[in-house]
Amino acid sequence: MSNATQTKLHRLTDELNRLIGKENVLYSLEERICYAYDGSKQKCIPDVVLRPQDTQQVSGILCLANEYKIPVYPRGAGSGLTGGSVPIQSGMVLDFSRMNQILEIIPENLTATVEPGVVTHTLQSEVAKHKLFYPPDPASAAFSTLGGNVAECSGGITGLKYGVTRDYILSLEVVLADGSIIHTGRKTLKSVTGYDLTRLFVGSEGTLGVFTQITVKLLPLPEKIETLLAFFTTPEQAVRTANQIILNNLLPRALEFIDKSSIDCIQGYKQEFQIPKDVHAILLIDIDGKETSVNIETSLIERIITENQALKVVSAKNAKERDILWEVRRAISPALYTIAAFKINEDICVPRSQILEILQRIDEIHKRYPSLKVANFGHIGDGNIHVNVLYKEKDQQVTAKRMIEEILLNTIELGGTISGEHGIGNVKSDFMPLEIPPHELRIMKDIKQLLDPNGILNPGKMFPL
Repeated sequence: MSNATQTKLHRLTDELNRLIGKENVLYSLEERICYAYDGSKQKCIPDVVLRPQDTQQVSGILCLANEYKIPVYPRGAGSGLTGGSVPIQSGMVLDFSRMNQILEIIPENLTATVEPGVVTHTLQSEVAKHKLFYPPDPASAAFSTLGGNVAECSGGITGLKYGVTRDYILSLEVVLADGSIIHTGRKTLKSVTGYDLTRLFVGSEGTLGVFTQITVKLLPLPEKIETLLAFFTTPEQAVRTANQIILNNLLPRALEFIDKSSIDCIQGYKQEFQIPKDVHAILLIDIDGKETSVNIETSLIERIITENQALKVVSAKNAKERDILWEVRRAISPALYTIAAFKINEDICVPRSQILEILQRIDEIHKRYPSLKVANFGHIGDGNIHVNVLYKEKDQQVTAKRMIEEILLNTIELGGTISGEHGIGNVKSDFMPLEIPPHELRIMKDIKQLLDPNGILNPGKMFPL
């Protein structure tokens, strides 16, 4: 902790204690260390952790932080992969775990309003009791929070059919850097009055304001889900199959791709399902909707798979078998650590027509970095591929980052984006100029300056320093 920050926080201690209660102001090193990390595995210890319980407390905290120019880092579950909640300039961490109430579910309006600390899966489970469905489904849904999902505009496996988080956010209650409270959007399924401030804040990664209430759009719960697992001898066959499914006007709930390197990692890793040795690519497919339509679509997709010379296709007969098939996909990320101690997980996204091209370019780039390993998997249906560059020794990190930069440059060249769903944070901020031209980047910085003139909200994130 710097002497200047220490002095400021010493002056503020009594005010913070009065504002949110002494038990919600955490100064001990042991407590602060727990908030030093996110999924990017960085370590930056904050000066203090604050646990607000309502909007007015958040407003009061930001008013003080802005006056004393102390950095503020909003935090949900800390599950982000790009450093979005890491307090890289120390200061205050706002822990939203105590603002975790589902405030209302209104089935006739197809809406729900929640506080930012609500866990994504909790909301999905609660609305399902009303036969409703909140589609955004990031891999971290079991523990990630809605506030973090909105801040990062999280994607997930259902993106092909249902879109991403921004497509389900109707309105937001936002506390600005100076402590003022604004409300964007309406709790209606349509609203085109004025600028769309809601979309401005979604995906802003805590750099423009802090969410205290979120109203989401819901859909009717699908009547049935069918799951297929298809094995191929080449990635070209898998990609061609995925393309033909879409070209036949079929829109699966999920369309996932797993390459040979990923398959090798998960062989025998905590899974009941055995994968044949000569498999070099896998498609995992979910089809949902009314039972009659699901049965028809499943039959059509199975025919397309067979026509593309799949070695085998397996269909789940019940919920338990669905879980077994999906374990093939879920096992990848942890299994990668069994072959290398370190990895960089990118989430590039290209137009679907360029999927095979980017996979081939990644393979060519990899040949120039023989000391590294690469595993590709992800949401092939919407062009979002998770490229994992793996390395065994820490001093290989520079080489790994060099390879990543080549992959990102090729992604941009093919009309893609450097981040489909993880966000920028500080991990990818240096790469922003690869995708965003100078004039557009200047506009973004001007918006940041307008809403946060003292630069206290999540400083050091998104924009290159």
